[in-house]
Amino acid sequence: MRPDDSGSLAGAAAFSAEEREAVYKAISTRRDVRSQFLPDAVDDDMVRRLLEAAHHAPSVGFMQPWNFIVVRSPQVRQSVWEAFSRANAEAAEMFSGARQQAYRSLKLEGIRTAPLGICVTSDPERCGDVVLGRTHNPKMDSYSTVCAVQNLWLAARAEGIGVGWVSIFHETDLKRILGVPDRIEIVAWLCVGYVDQIYQEPELAVKGWRQRVPLEELVFADRWGEPAGDPVSSAAAEGPGSRGS
Repeated sequence: MRPDDSGSLAGAAAFSAEEREAVYKAISTRRDVRSQFLPDAVDDDMVRRLLEAAHHAPSVGFMQPWNFIVVRSPQVRQSVWEAFSRANAEAAEMFSGARQQAYRSLKLEGIRTAPLGICVTSDPERCGDVVLGRTHNPKMDSYSTVCAVQNLWLAARAEGIGVGWVSIFHETDLKRILGVPDRIEIVAWLCVGYVDQIYQEPELAVKGWRQRVPLEELVFADRWGEPAGDPVSSAAAEGPGSRGS
């Protein structure tokens, strides 16, 4: 493949304060939307913008392993919901007592209520057997595809569109419904649609399923298990020359 000489180096200065605020706002207010979708259709131009954002995700070896199946058909979405429903019933049985009741109370209806579904897949053969950067970690194609999902999610938040990631299904069921080849990995089914309200905090936190872990419990210094202290305080201590936000 011949090199692309059309690009050139460009400035990499920090964004303006307003631009930075917008980026961090999209990150901090992104939510996994489950049941707040409006019935309004998501038009083709909007879908194109979201997919362009996804397609600009980083990928190891620039392999771009993703594909996107855009599903508007109510019949197809109903079939996907039925596959989810069977798997969800199995998942509920893995919990017991109050935890099972709490699980069953969660509303996971986005597959049918969102006007659009997007199935995101990963092709491990996109660049052949040997891929720059994946030679010692074959999972890098999947990880790269997850970056595409996150890009789409953040762009959707900026556009006032909700996204819900559904992972409760047997992959073989979705492959059968959507005609996905065996060699292709299904990474995500995304429920996509406009919303006019979202939870201020993650829904699972609001409903008591699990709370956010404090950042200082997750950061180590130099090696596993060595406490790093409060990373926020450490960044502040670096003074005005630090590269914090």
